[in-house]
Amino acid sequence: MNWRTRYLQQSAWTRDLRNYLFEQAGCARANRILEVGCGTGAILSELPMPAARHGLDLDAAALTECKIHAPGVSLTRADGHQLPYPDKSFDIAYCHYLLLWVKDPLQVVREMARVSRHVIALAEPDYSQRIDEPAELKSLGELQTESLRRQGANPFFGGMLAETFHRAGIKIVETGPIRGQDVMRSIGDWENEWDVIQTDLRGIASGEEIQKMKMLDETARRNGKRVLHIPTFFAWGSGS
Repeated sequence: MNWRTRYLQQSAWTRDLRNYLFEQAGCARANRILEVGCGTGAILSELPMPAARHGLDLDAAALTECKIHAPGVSLTRADGHQLPYPDKSFDIAYCHYLLLWVKDPLQVVREMARVSRHVIALAEPDYSQRIDEPAELKSLGELQTESLRRQGANPFFGGMLAETFHRAGIKIVETGPIRGQDVMRSIGDWENEWDVIQTDLRGIASGEEIQKMKMLDETARRNGKRVLHIPTFFAWGSGS
């Protein structure tokens, strides 16, 4: 599983929304911007200059790779539950496919609001509303949801995002589902997605079961009958 490839794929899904939200939050005028859970720098590398860009992650290997892909970024290895920055150190703090993975998303959002004027959660999925068609592929969604649970994620967090912002004391400016993520735009995109699926299902489904679902998926896509919809939510607002 190549996580750099996965992060780039996810960043491509949200690029249009991200550009809009960053514009609304005044990213081009910001002096200091923080990404919590920056990974290998897929988004940090695209942030406009000359803002001072900062990235934080717990994964030392990811931060090492981030230095290559996002040169000039100030990187910190730390936990998002206790951000090592003074109050209102940043103009904007954002995260991307992060909160479903953390132990206490409310605490992380509170910390983001503490250290910044604006908080943006760019993408958080809700697998409870996942749609798979044809019906033979419904089990694929169920297995992926169970895999996320076993990995320690909350696959339903997207539906709780707005409430989490509210409980963190953030005045929400805009929130809702991300549009236009339901189509795999290229064969490479589809292959990347199946790399993730096969990693997720290892130990949950047999190799034979996985290959059967992959063939069903490929055939349905070729025939224009494949539907995969995982509602994914965003939110942004201002802290107190």
